[in-house]
Amino acid sequence: MKLEVLRFSSQAESTLGLLFDVTVGRKFLCFTLEDEYRTIKKFSETRIPAGEYRISLRKEGEHHERYKKNMPDIHKGMLWIRDVPNFEFILIHIGNKDDDTAGCLLVGDTSQQNVTEEGSIGASTAAYRRIYPPIARAVENGETVSIKYVDGDTV
Repeated sequence: MKLEVLRFSSQAESTLGLLFDVTVGRKFLCFTLEDEYRTIKKFSETRIPAGEYRISLRKEGEHHERYKKNMPDIHKGMLWIRDVPNFEFILIHIGNKDDDTAGCLLVGDTSQQNVTEEGSIGASTAAYRRIYPPIARAVENGETVSIKYVDGDTV
């Protein structure tokens, strides 16, 4: 399975993007929100570099325990974006604003612009519940699952 994040707007507080399944063709999955672009990394305030990374399941940590409790019907481990230079434990998870992420990829069904506002995404839980099962299933089935970040913004 191949996923792609197309970043389209990076502003002072956040980066907005679109998540696609590009395994066969290009299928829109949801909107995304990340930290802002920085030339020098600042802990919990910087998006990960453009590039392609492997996804696995992380079955430990605070997020895992919370999601296991709150979503026992679907949760099999956190979607973990691996081997990102100078970053650890980058996850795909629920959240709406820049304050909800520390470099992780937030997913949502709606998006509020970040040009004159802080930027946000909405209906995050609904989006996560929809996109998580097929991705987790692919990982569990031993498929190679990757995510490619493409900087389509003006950075």
